[in-house]
Formats: sequence, structure tokens, C-alpha cells
Amino acid sequence: MLSRLMSSSIRSLDREYNCTVRLLDDSEYTCTIQRDAKGQYLFDLICHHLNLLEKDYFGIRYVDPDKQRHWLEFSKPIAKQMKSQPPFTMCLRVKFYPPDPAALKEEITRYLVFLQVKRDLYHGRLLCKTSDAALLAAYILQAEIGDYDPGKHPEGYSSKFQFFPKHSEKLERWIAEIHKTELIGQSPETSELNFLQKAQTLETYGVDPHPCKDVSGNPAFLAFTPFGFTVLQGNRRIHFLTWEEVTKLKFEAKTFHIYANQTEDRKIILTYFAPTPEACKHLWKCGVENQAFYKLEKSSQVRTVSSSNLFFKGSRFRYSGKVAKEVMEQSAKIKRDPPEIHRAGMVPSRSCPSITHGPRLTSVPRTRRRAVHISIMEGLESLRDSAHSTPVRSVSHGDSFMSSRGQIEDGGEASTSAVISDEVYSPSDSVLPSPVAEHGVEMPLARHLNGAPRSIDEESEMGVLKEGQATESGPGKRALHTVRSKQSSQSDVEELNKFILSVLRLFLVTIGLLFALLLLLIMLTESDLDIAFLRDIRKTPEFQQFHFEYFCPLRRWFACKLRWMGGFLVSDVN
Repeated sequence: MLSRLMSSSIRSLDREYNCTVRLLDDSEYTCTIQRDAKGQYLFDLICHHLNLLEKDYFGIRYVDPDKQRHWLEFSKPIAKQMKSQPPFTMCLRVKFYPPDPAALKEEITRYLVFLQVKRDLYHGRLLCKTSDAALLAAYILQAEIGDYDPGKHPEGYSSKFQFFPKHSEKLERWIAEIHKTELIGQSPETSELNFLQKAQTLETYGVDPHPCKDVSGNPAFLAFTPFGFTVLQGNRRIHFLTWEEVTKLKFEAKTFHIYANQTEDRKIILTYFAPTPEACKHLWKCGVENQAFYKLEKSSQVRTVSSSNLFFKGSRFRYSGKVAKEVMEQSAKIKRDPPEIHRAGMVPSRSCPSITHGPRLTSVPRTRRRAVHISIMEGLESLRDSAHSTPVRSVSHGDSFMSSRGQIEDGGEASTSAVISDEVYSPSDSVLPSPVAEHGVEMPLARHLNGAPRSIDEESEMGVLKEGQATESGPGKRALHTVRSKQSSQSDVEELNKFILSVLRLFLVTIGLLFALLLLLIMLTESDLDIAFLRDIRKTPEFQQFHFEYFCPLRRWFACKLRWMGGFLVSDVN
């Protein structure tokens, strides 16, 4: 009896898993879930904990043992999606950025979106010119510490905060000046809303970058925004396609294709290569979900999509949530007292040090950081005129935002290049390391080409490397040329392997279809169907020989075996 109780308790423990979800303010929510619990159950628990009703903008993200990111699918069991062993660790993040944050119904939703965009700013995903960066940082200061107080905020107080991956003393003084003079009297709610409204006007608002390479081997970042599909390369946005223009997204192995109709007589296909097949599939699924969310009028229009045109090949996926217009309509019906918001304030943050009072960028001395910043800026002057996957033209900062909005509203030239920042777009937190060569000399260069994150020290070294590359000499360039040549040969081998696999797959499917047709023909000819076509076949000598020498003996053998099995079963029953 005791052993039975112990075994049942062990089985009940096996059916439950501990799960920890890190929220946007870096607090943690821990719960116990059943083995067969679906993602929707965990998501509803978190939303109830946060008192969140406008929850369709958010999602749960996790990272598998291969360091590939995934969005938790709410319609599937959690345990079947997680490749790691329990306890499970995940993160709550904004999955679909609201096109207009001011249109959100509740303040709690705006606050969570504010935390996400602030995180994007710190990790380099939200990139902008210096004047915009200073204003955004000042809004964060006002929201978290309130009005400037000379007694509480001594000279250089803004240097205790880090809002960006790196910044200079001049920018710190600019931030403090705006905070002192322009934002007096703004409540945290107003500052957060102003922050979101300013961030929404930037080219990289809502960007979740995916590191890829173009057909020439140049690194690039692909991203999906509330307004469409974008490609970032260097400090430029080299492609922008509205969701209305995008007609199809496809992938095969590590190759990702975007099909678009810019005008009636102009159709384009963009091709990029992801670091791994898993990364490419994740990119494809993110694109399918974003297009369905922002483009469709209602969720009943959602269809299952395939990554290939052939029925026997590729992955199938279906977006299962609401679309943006339905979310807005549902939000308008919310009628309740505004929930209380517990702002993080000055609580230390692990992943967003902008709300701590610790020393900023302690890994690099201040004088060295300023020299590195200058070297990077000088190196960017030559980078702006470097080769890209498509011809680009120089666009001023003042015109870059207007050109993007013109494309969204008027359907203008989607491939127009726009300068998005003075810095190269190099997000650090959202992009995970890609597999690189195992040879020691090639690892740093390959890691840089694949768009992998770098530490502060690595950023400094890369700034000096860019300055050295302007002279087009030295061993670094020869090593880079060697890496690219090896990558080119590897890509050729991969293309050949893909072609051989495709031919082999086609051959096997053809053989299978022929065999199935042959069986169907035999069944029809041996049946009692009286059709002229079948009568002609039955009269041929070949069919007569097949019927008496092969079919009849095989039929008698099967009948004998069936009678024997039937008799054996009857005897067991008796």
C-alpha cells in the first residue's frame, strides 16, 4: 500500500514542472504547470498577475539549448515545445508593437510597452540620431526620478545612468539640459507617453533584428515592424516593403525569400541567408505572424501557409491569435477602473542598467571610451559610401523619417535607402551568437560578419579595426578575404547538396506515386467493374499470365493466412 502511494506521488511530481518567467521590469514570476499545460494557460496566468487586459501585443520568448530564440506557441503544450529540461525559464516581451502607442486604452499596457522600448534603446535595437537619443533619455530620467532637484541631483547626475550601449560626455550634458529645462512638471505617465510617441516616429521602432547575409555575403539585419518588412545594413535602411506589398514569405534550409509587388508591373524577390536552418525557420514564422497581425482585417481570414509551393516539401504554420484591428476594437470595449501600476523606480535591473546608480561602462575608462567613440565616427564616414547589396543614395536625417512615412502612406519606392543613425546598426542583446568556424584566427572575424553580439571591449576593438580598414591594407583584410572565400566555397557546396537532395526527393516521390498508381490499376482490373477500358486490359495475354501465375496464388496465400489467424483467435477466446 505504501509503495503504491509513493509511486502515485512520484507520477504526480513528473506531471508538474516549475516555470519562471522574467517580466519586463526584470522581476520574476514563478509558477507550477501541469505536464500537458498549453502556452495559453501560462500566458493567462502572467496577464492575470499583471492585471493586463490588452494582452495580444505580448508574447513569451524562450531560448533553446542551441541558443536559438523562439516564441512560445499558445495552442501547443509547453513541455513539447521546450527542448531543455525543467525547470523552464522564459521572458515576457512585446511581440507585436502597437502602431500608435497613444491609442492604447489602458496605462498599464503603455507602461509595459514603455519598458520594452526602453530595453530596445539600451540594447541598440532602437537606433536614432543624437538629438532624438538625448530627448528619449531625458524622458526616461523624468519618468524615473521626476523633476530636477539641485539638492538631489548633483553635477553630472545623468552619467550615473546608461541609456544606450555607449555614449559620450557631451550627450550626457545634453540629456541633463533637456531634463532640467524642458520637462519640468511632467508626470511619469506623461513622460512615458511622450517617450513612446517619439520612439514611434523612428525608423527602427518595433524592430526585432534577425542577423542574415545577402547574396554577396554582406551582413545585414532583417526585421518586421508594424508598418512592414525592413532590411538594415550598416547605418542605412536599404529596403522597406509595406505589408500590402509583401505577397509571400518562403524559406528552405538557410535561404529566406521575400516576394513583393511594388507596382502592377514591378515584382521583386529578395533573398537572404540565415546563420542556421532553425534561425531561418524562426525568421519565417515571425514574418508570417507579423503579416497576419498587421495586414488582415479579421482573424477569420488567417490561412495556413507553407514554406514551399510543393505539397511534399516544407513546413506549415498558422497564426492563431487576433489581428491588430480586432485588438483595437476589443480594447475600446474595456470599462473598468485603471489598475494600480507599481513602477520599478530605482530598483536595480540586471538587463537594463539605465535605472541604476552604479558606474556606467566600468569595463572601459572614460578617456578611452571617448577616443573609441571618435574613431568609430571617423570610420563610419568611409562606411557610408561602401558597397551594399543594392545601390543606395544618401538621405539626410531630416528627410529619412518623411521618406519612410511617404512609403507607408503613398506606396512609394520601397527600396529607397535611408540613413537611420550616425552609428552602424549593431544590436547586442536580441541577436544571439551564430555558429562560427572552429579555427582560432577566423572566429572573431566570422563572428562579426554574422552579426553576433559583442562586449564593450569588442566594440572598442572593432572601432579601431574599422579605422584600419580604411587604408585597405594589413593582415586583417587578408584574413577577412580568406574567410569570405571559404564562406563562398562552403555556400557553393551547400547549394550543390541542396540540389542533390531536391532531385533525390523528387525521384523518391515519383517512384512512390507510380507504385500507388500501379496498385490502383491492379485493384481496378481485378474488380468486377465492367468498363470498356478495363475489359480490353483483361483480354491481353500479359494480364492473363499475371492473373493466373501471380495474382491468384498470392490471393490464395493471403486467404489461407487470414483463415489461420481467425481460427487461432477463436480458439483463444474459447
